Amino acid sequence: MNREEVDRALARLGAERDAVEAALLDLQDHPGRRLLEGAALSGRTEERWSVAGQGLSALWTLFDRYSETLASARAVRSRRARPGAAELAELGELLGGASVTVAGSQLPDGAARIGAPARLVEQVSLADVLDRMNGWYAAVLEVVTAVDAVWSALPARIDLLLTELHRVQMLAVSVGVRPGGHPLADDLAGLADDLTAQRAEVISDPLALWRPARVPAQRGDDGPAGPAAGIRAAGGAVDTTRFDRAGRALDDVRVELEGLLRLRDESHERLQQVGDLLQRADATLSEARRARGEVLAKIASTEVPAVPGPASALRERIALAVDLQRGGQWHRLGPVLDALEDAAAKELNRARQSLTEVAQPLAVRAELRGRLEAYRAMAARLGITEDPEVVERFEKARWLLWSAPCDLRAAAEAVARFQHAVRPGPAALPAGTGGQAGQDAGHGYGHGHGQDAGTPAPRDARPVQDAQGGGGTDG
Repeated sequence: MNREEVDRALARLGAERDAVEAALLDLQDHPGRRLLEGAALSGRTEERWSVAGQGLSALWTLFDRYSETLASARAVRSRRARPGAAELAELGELLGGASVTVAGSQLPDGAARIGAPARLVEQVSLADVLDRMNGWYAAVLEVVTAVDAVWSALPARIDLLLTELHRVQMLAVSVGVRPGGHPLADDLAGLADDLTAQRAEVISDPLALWRPARVPAQRGDDGPAGPAAGIRAAGGAVDTTRFDRAGRALDDVRVELEGLLRLRDESHERLQQVGDLLQRADATLSEARRARGEVLAKIASTEVPAVPGPASALRERIALAVDLQRGGQWHRLGPVLDALEDAAAKELNRARQSLTEVAQPLAVRAELRGRLEAYRAMAARLGITEDPEVVERFEKARWLLWSAPCDLRAAAEAVARFQHAVRPGPAALPAGTGGQAGQDAGHGYGHGHGQDAGTPAPRDARPVQDAQGGGGTDG
């Protein structure tokens, strides 16, 4: 090496020495290293730190040897402004040769790399010492960085989740959910045990929850170009899968408990609504029974379906729901109340269907009466209310519709015949009456005033608008 090469080498090595010192001081003050010192470790973290902790001591020892050798080289260079051949040879040996004496145990791989037996001391160059420091630095930095990341991310979050868990447990007690009596309480107890175990694991073995982005640095691996590059290479992520799963499970339990809390606040109103539905169903069934009696009395030859009785079983279930409400057993009341609401709604629909089926003949009779009156009004507008045929057919239809019991088939045919007399043409029967409208043998109003061939007009026929009679009448 000539003088210029020596000066450039001294400047470069001095800058590297200053950078290494700054990196080591930062590593010494790293919060992860301070937390690891004196911590009760276990598992993977204990295994990794048992090696990395020794590496931290080895780093300072190697740095001292590096600094001493560099100081020796600077001392040789300072002897003369223009060093001679002897000084240059000595400087070349110090700066580029195997001039650094280190203990064999202070090297990450020692002599094992070349298959030779380990030695107590080794002679290496400054460049080799720097490479070894980079290797140790990367290994130590990865451990302390990962530990600091896990301890910064999880313990505080686990404590917050445990606090929320205790609040949810108090909420569970307030709605009657207790361990051994409800699965939700057992789920909460299991979550508490799981979170407590997670916290203990995070504190003692944080590296069990660390997922590196690359293969962790091992002893003997060639490290980055410098300690600062080791900081950039250290990467990974905290594994929060188990914690996140516990958080979601707690959210699910809280949602169910809040549903029970709402049930507690709404149960009285919901039970009252169920009672109202059953009262309406009973009233509808009473109306159906009354309508059935009326149909049997006023409609001839009609098969009337039976009216079901009240839902006594539902009232027993309401009594059970009231007992559960008074006992504060909201988790048992929920399914019972849901089933009651569904059953009460179905009971009301069943009662309405029964009333519709029973009262169908009365509805048909009412529809026929309405049609008769409508065609009577049409006859008045046409000015044929005094036509004997029209009067006779109206009287017959009215007598059939207002007599008891009413023959709906005959009444429908009579209304159709009256309709044909007022407005000649096809006369359709109302749906559900059965049969076919009576056909008019005579001529309608537009074809002369002929009368029904089978039913001669009475001699004392009165105008349609004044007709009042018939046989036995039915309101």
